[in-house]
Amino acid sequence: MISKYLAPLDEVDRARDDHLAFLGGLEERGLLVSAGRQDPAVGGVVLLGVDTEGEARELMAQDPYLLRGLAEYTAIGWTPARGVLAGWEPA
Repeated sequence: MISKYLAPLDEVDRARDDHLAFLGGLEERGLLVSAGRQDPAVGGVVLLGVDTEGEARELMAQDPYLLRGLAEYTAIGWTPARGVLAGWEPA
């Protein structure tokens, strides 16, 4: 999932702790592969270990950024073929 911020960065940052806690919950459930903010900070990237776009959208629907209208997400499917994530399987 690739996010695009819809609000000024200072407003997004006020919700960042809640967003990171949300991502931490996904990580605890074994659903988060990796996540981070884009540089420059216009949004972020969240790699989820799920099978379908529908599952990804359902999970991200609970993100505080989305719930507060601070960001929107675009789903992009991806299968890593090279590098450290090649052959990655969910835990």
